[in-house]
Amino acid sequence: MSQQIRVRRTTAGLETLIVLLFTISSASVVRAQVAGATLSGTITDPSGAAIIGATVSITNKATGVIRQAATDSTGFYSTPNLLPGDYEVTVAASGFSSTKQSDLALTVGAEQVLNLALRIGEANQTIQVEGLAPQVQLGSSTLSSEVEGITVRELPLNGRDWASLATLQPGVAQVRAHPQGTQASRGLGMQMTISGNRPTQNSFRLDGALVNDYSNAGPGSVLGQNLGVDAIQEFSVLTSNYSAEYGFTSGGVINAITRSGTNAFH
Repeated sequence: MSQQIRVRRTTAGLETLIVLLFTISSASVVRAQVAGATLSGTITDPSGAAIIGATVSITNKATGVIRQAATDSTGFYSTPNLLPGDYEVTVAASGFSSTKQSDLALTVGAEQVLNLALRIGEANQTIQVEGLAPQVQLGSSTLSSEVEGITVRELPLNGRDWASLATLQPGVAQVRAHPQGTQASRGLGMQMTISGNRPTQNSFRLDGALVNDYSNAGPGSVLGQNLGVDAIQEFSVLTSNYSAEYGFTSGGVINAITRSGTNAFH
């Protein structure tokens, strides 16, 4: 009888260890999916045929950080989680002149499409594309608007609550479900309705992490404010038709990202 008990305990211990190892290994590969922007597109030759193995270099002009991607068998490339800012894109392939696209602005959570056609020539030749990069997000049908960093830091805010700037966007309004000081059932942060949904149906994200308060409403301190104006780079307000990667919500999404350093002295 004692041997059977020891066998059962050993088996239970092994099952617990396997579950823990699986949980740890699964957590180690989790990535924030909506913190940055995604740049994708197709690289073609003058005839419109796809170029395989072309190198796409995406340079952040503020930090100098370079992200590289290679086109697949259809000439397609994709680079997710790019920090918001101004970028320069250079495409190079064997037998073709390099092509450079400057002044490409990416915003938080944007899904931007940039298609480029290379010309036949020497690799040391670089063709500068003078036309402006597309500003419309062709890779997404999400209804959204952006609040830029200069707006967050320069507009006078009563209480320095950056989330309150979301009410400047279409379809967003502040609501007061309970009198001030008696809203324990709804949290202490600002309560907003987005496209007519309840405040507890919204999702607040900071660098890809969910920051809703204990009642699943807007984050805020005991004073009812969501501080951190100087720490926020920018944020977007998604009102409807966003992709499933946001999840956890049936209302709107306020997607913010914190500021990062640059190579410029300031």
